[in-house]
Amino acid sequence: MGTPTLERIVVYPVKSLDPHDTLERVEIRPDGGLTYDRRFAMVAADGEYINGKNDRRVHELRSGFDPKAGRLTLRPNDGDSAAFDVDEREAIEAWLTDYFGEPVELKRGEREGFPDDTLASGPTVIAKATLEAVAGWFDGIDADEMERRLRPNLVVGGVEAFWEDRLYKSEGTAVGFRIGDCEFVGSNPCQRCVVPTRDPKTGEETPGFRETFMQNREETLPEWASEAWFDHYFRLMVNTFVPEETVGTELRVGDEFEILGERPYPA
Repeated sequence: MGTPTLERIVVYPVKSLDPHDTLERVEIRPDGGLTYDRRFAMVAADGEYINGKNDRRVHELRSGFDPKAGRLTLRPNDGDSAAFDVDEREAIEAWLTDYFGEPVELKRGEREGFPDDTLASGPTVIAKATLEAVAGWFDGIDADEMERRLRPNLVVGGVEAFWEDRLYKSEGTAVGFRIGDCEFVGSNPCQRCVVPTRDPKTGEETPGFRETFMQNREETLPEWASEAWFDHYFRLMVNTFVPEETVGTELRVGDEFEILGERPYPA
């Protein structure tokens, strides 16, 4: 096994929309998330998120983000793009309302974002080799597409497939680890929803995805993975907690990982 190294940082500026993966460094927010990650969220009139779980049209919506210019670009798969200053919320909401055919509010978090796991709200972690291995379970899906389906924040290079399963223990016990100057606590293998079963660009269902995934996950589960979390095998990627002392520190591409050992599970 090589040296575990942070190979890529990925953020999703608008919850459920496209990734932004050209960051070389990023700061840890007060809520444990990464700067820019899930900073915005689309919300329907009933207060519920508009996301890929409940609206397939989300998959057909392309987005781009320029953090330096503060610009957000939106485009349907079959339409023209529109660019907005991120402070032009009314204009963005009007565009989204027209696209979805229902009122849409664009919520914005400053010190906090809109994480998928509100308890273990730190960045999610997966090995590059894991993405490659899992993509190999399916015809016509490569590692890049698998990453878009699974939506991780931190991709680790220099390690074998499923290395990230070392970053959690049984329920009640967690695993501390350090990336450069930042310390994290590994919580659990992420429970997957319906989103990874669909083509990330069209929303088209991949036949048998969940069943194939679960069968292969069970068969390839490494000896270092704690089976205590596996009430089912549709779990992959690691959710994390962020200690208070890590808030405000900075992650950098190229930072090395160090596993620190078992920690009490955060209350």
